[in-house]
Amino acid sequence: MGNIRLLSEQIANQIAAGEVVERPSSVVKELVENAVDAGSTRIDVAIEEGGLQYIRVADNGTGMEPDDCEIAFSRHATSKIATTKDLFAIRTLGFRGEALPSISAVSKLECTTSSTEDGLGRKIAIDGGNVRELCETTATRGTEMVVRELFYNTPARLKYMKSIQTELGHVSDYMYRLALAHPNIAFTLKHNGNQLMQTLGNGDLQQVIAAIYGTAVGKGMLPIKGETLDYQVHGFISLPEITRANRGGITLIINGRYVRNFAINAAILQGYHTLLPINRYPIVVLHIDMDPSLIDVNVHPSKLEVRFSKETELTQSVDQLIKMTLGREVLIPHAGAGTVSTRTKGVVIQEQMDLYRPQAENRAQRPPSSSIQPKVDRPLPADNQSDYRKDNLPISYSKFPESDQPKSGNLPSNRFQGTMNRSAEPIRNYSPLPSRTEYSAADIRQGTRAFMDAMPLPQEESKTTPSFPSLSPIGQLHGTYLLAQNEQGLYMIDQHAAHERMNYEYYFHKFGNPEQASQQLLVPLTLEFTPSEAQILEQKLNQLELVGVHLESFGGNSFIVRSYPHWLPEGEEKAIVEEMCDLLLNEKKGIELAKLREKAAIMCSCKASIKANQNLSIAEMEALLDRLGACSNPYTCPHGRPIVVSFTTYELEKMFKRVM
Repeated sequence: MGNIRLLSEQIANQIAAGEVVERPSSVVKELVENAVDAGSTRIDVAIEEGGLQYIRVADNGTGMEPDDCEIAFSRHATSKIATTKDLFAIRTLGFRGEALPSISAVSKLECTTSSTEDGLGRKIAIDGGNVRELCETTATRGTEMVVRELFYNTPARLKYMKSIQTELGHVSDYMYRLALAHPNIAFTLKHNGNQLMQTLGNGDLQQVIAAIYGTAVGKGMLPIKGETLDYQVHGFISLPEITRANRGGITLIINGRYVRNFAINAAILQGYHTLLPINRYPIVVLHIDMDPSLIDVNVHPSKLEVRFSKETELTQSVDQLIKMTLGREVLIPHAGAGTVSTRTKGVVIQEQMDLYRPQAENRAQRPPSSSIQPKVDRPLPADNQSDYRKDNLPISYSKFPESDQPKSGNLPSNRFQGTMNRSAEPIRNYSPLPSRTEYSAADIRQGTRAFMDAMPLPQEESKTTPSFPSLSPIGQLHGTYLLAQNEQGLYMIDQHAAHERMNYEYYFHKFGNPEQASQQLLVPLTLEFTPSEAQILEQKLNQLELVGVHLESFGGNSFIVRSYPHWLPEGEEKAIVEEMCDLLLNEKKGIELAKLREKAAIMCSCKASIKANQNLSIAEMEALLDRLGACSNPYTCPHGRPIVVSFTTYELEKMFKRVM
């Protein structure tokens, strides 16, 4: 007699339960998904002891016919698919036919169901895969599933369950995702009699977000909507100041199914590029609708992982859609109550004066105040002064990127350096601010614009975004934060973060054309590495050349820097090249040119920016605000930290009890 035999139905179901029923949340997932497929408009879930002792899922869906009640607990029994073609166009959440038999094999299960309104139904009770009771009973239309003593007959599985709070966390997390996936269904979740979640089921996704994450988060969400030939995307994304410490706030819904997908998550984070602090993640609820033939959900028993046939197109669409949505907003966080107040102002006791922010051309015509004149140690050349603005070249500032000329070792080290290269061509894709006009030679010579002209010109883009608010500087706090005002209220600006953003956009543009600015060194720099690092770096020297840095092996573990772009921050050239080499060494799979450009630009911008505890004059503050407003993203630094924080006039008046 042979050694191969067929397993019994009970053993086969217990083995299948090892794949389908991993923990109590798996049971809740399968039962609630069946309720959703049944067309329910209300689903109530109640659990006890994290779901290990008791799980109840009740719905008002279509229910099951009396003849279907027993066969539904047979393996691979399903009403969702009938032919092979159905596997390529799955529109339901549950379709494998493994959930009910797997759950009943490792628990004590009771099912009461009715498909009519006459009050009659069917009840079946199964203990460990064996039918204990099958009879008619009274029941309302819909289905009620009760699971008791989960894993009671598989002690090894029960032994490795986590704490009650951990299991409850998994259950509640999935219920939150399903509520976000189906805002048209009223969900309730109770644990040990305490209600944890309740949604109205009115189809308002933002209300569901508020019910799960809180009212403040719900108000801070931005609607997002777009479509391509194959995909329709809609949902909500959070403002950059609303973040979480992990990716748990990202919910991805594909055709009503909650899934996890690394590529789309990466596209979402790329859409927030430089708007989020390091190790912080947004809250995103993204619904993606597509033809079922473009997606394969039959990849994993839990059905949480899917595959797309046009994944690159989808990720690019999500990335661009998020950037466009955020680009239409003024992303200045409010420091008051955390949310924007829409209440009308009360009566203010004292008379209010209009705040007037003169434009640059008007300021150029008025005589400069001697109290705010920065000193210029070297006057501008007398020749061609009238053509200075036409050259569109900045006066170099010791902490700012210099003009397009190689560095000179004999430049003065004073704060303002009036050096200028009149023969170099203008910086491409950069233009002066619209509000700036040609200043007179006397005005430039007096130095009131020296700080402004010292700053790199940010790249001008066609922006559909609301303009950066016009601000009038009023002072400086601790030599670190600029204080400014306008009709809407008070603004605090981090001067280092603001200057870092300007420098980042400047250097990112520069690293796009490094071959035009690379200069040979008379005395090459020497870099030392470990033997393993030297071997890896030697294979990646061509990647450094793409950003204008040329290294050569100098024998042993040494390398010499033959040339680098002349506009690197003065005194920081060696440190920046070393950091770029470390970046290449840490990237095991190689690094894309765009990412290398970005990282290098961030390094340069941080080192070249003004620091904290550095006092600025009013003219310098005005220059900083003017150039900040011309940036493509004036709201966060390259590391994602906010640049500007605002206090509305209403919030200030409320603090001082001027309005009640």
